[in-house]
Amino acid sequence: MSMASTEQVKQYLAHWFQLGKGVVCPKRQERIYPQVIFKEHHYSTEFEECWQKIIYTDADCYLEGTDQTIQQLLSPAWELIDCPRCHLPIPITMTGVPSPICICFDLSNWPNDKLPSPRMPTNSTNHLRCLLERLRDKKEDN
Repeated sequence: MSMASTEQVKQYLAHWFQLGKGVVCPKRQERIYPQVIFKEHHYSTEFEECWQKIIYTDADCYLEGTDQTIQQLLSPAWELIDCPRCHLPIPITMTGVPSPICICFDLSNWPNDKLPSPRMPTNSTNHLRCLLERLRDKKEDN
């Protein structure tokens, strides 16, 4: 087990943003939720601006449905694992005691196997290149 990295926390937020969860900043009485999360195979400018706001302006921001602040998730006391129920990232303390409920507890239609799960963006060019290489290798084997 190891603490959650900055990139893992960003991925955690990106997954839950795709399901409509926002980040609450109580001191500013603000809910942060980017409309556009990805641009091609990178985070969007809007997402990155939200991330900067979360990281640098409020120490008590947290994802809706959780008790842990984003700053706490970046500390050595926490890591992110896949939820056994919905397979999305959830926080767990390094002592291994998970939250009694998943963040998806208040989503009425989740998990839903009929809908695509939230995901990280893929680089289509790289993905297609890898597929082409696999096909060439397979053809050479036959």
